[in-house]
Amino acid sequence: MRSKYKLSFFNENTLEEVWTFRLSRLGAFMFFTALVVIIFMAATYLIVGTPLKNFLPGYLKRDARAKIMDNALRIDSLSKELEIKDHYLQNLNRILTGNIQHDSIEQIKDSLFTFPKDSFLNRSETTAEFIEKYEKDEKYRLNVFHDNIPTDGFIFYPPTKGQVVNNFNPKRGHYGIDIRTSRNAAVSSVLDGTIIVANYTLEQGYIIAVQHGNNFISIYKYTGGLLKKVGDKVTGGEKIAVVDNYNDRISTENTSIEFQLWYMGQPLDPADYIVF
Repeated sequence: MRSKYKLSFFNENTLEEVWTFRLSRLGAFMFFTALVVIIFMAATYLIVGTPLKNFLPGYLKRDARAKIMDNALRIDSLSKELEIKDHYLQNLNRILTGNIQHDSIEQIKDSLFTFPKDSFLNRSETTAEFIEKYEKDEKYRLNVFHDNIPTDGFIFYPPTKGQVVNNFNPKRGHYGIDIRTSRNAAVSSVLDGTIIVANYTLEQGYIIAVQHGNNFISIYKYTGGLLKKVGDKVTGGEKIAVVDNYNDRISTENTSIEFQLWYMGQPLDPADYIVF
């Protein structure tokens, strides 16, 4: 096995030795074995690490496998949808043709479903009069009763510096408070918000209203001039109008404005939320 053999290549015309290869049987076996291993490893690398594997019979591309899985899921979903639609059409057909299967569970009469006549349940004349009066009083009332008004995190600024001369009294139709202050004093927004009303009326002078967060609306009446227009964004404490002696023509130093605070259609007493 270890005997050396010589393989020589000669030029046929000149008989000159061109190339010589010496190798034993064991060396030849090891050489061919290594050559086979190298060829196998190279073929494996070409199949696994290169796009040549896509040309092998029985091998699917990654995109093809993903599409097959997606189509399988879609077919399964469509089959379920078709089954639901089929049941729906069958039920609709039964309803239209009147071929409705009755429930096998019999209806059992319960004595609790019958209400015995009780003389105490009869409405008295006093009760009927109270209900009628209450319905008339509340028929056109716009107030919405809210037990918990969300004011957490809100800091109300006073609309202006002055003295409250007329308190909140909704029974008399006064849905705000009147604040007496000096002429040309500034009127500030009580919270952050957006101007939704800014106009002039003969009865109440310049009026400006601000829409705040959490459904609060503040209204300022009898002002002498506006500093903002509809759509302007304002912050709490920002000046939005000035005071004038519109409703107090006798005095030239003091005048008053009316301030209202509303929540979801319900007038609120500003004194409960603002320190004047």
